[in-house]
Amino acid sequence: MSYLVKHYMRKEVPTVNESTSVLDAAKAMTEAGKGFLIVLKEGQPTGIVTEHDFVQKVIMGQKDPAKVLVSEVMSSPLITIDPDEDLRAASELMQKHRIRRLPVVRDGIIYGAVTTRDITKSLGAYADQSVRDILRWATPFRP
Repeated sequence: MSYLVKHYMRKEVPTVNESTSVLDAAKAMTEAGKGFLIVLKEGQPTGIVTEHDFVQKVIMGQKDPAKVLVSEVMSSPLITIDPDEDLRAASELMQKHRIRRLPVVRDGIIYGAVTTRDITKSLGAYADQSVRDILRWATPFRP
């Protein structure tokens, strides 16, 4: 059995244009109730900005959030995964790049995002199904 990212991802993903100020992006992030925004350039996903970016790059840098653009503080290039990729591959990619949010993108289209929280919440069901799959295939066939 396959555990695809598309079955575990969140489908609602907040976005913001690269020319948006950090202040306006923070408002959009708060309204969306998310800790991140996907940054778009000409309608295409190009980066991600998180609460951490705001604190580390703007607040700690003593910059004016009304004057700093998200394009100046976003993480880019955007690390993404295909919706039909295995959940384990998503987890490994997140670990490799030390990220907690992974946009699900195919051909420049955002399908959703999977987070470490999504994976953690799904671990129990994932482990239970894996054990069932192993037992089903390991048990000798009896007519």
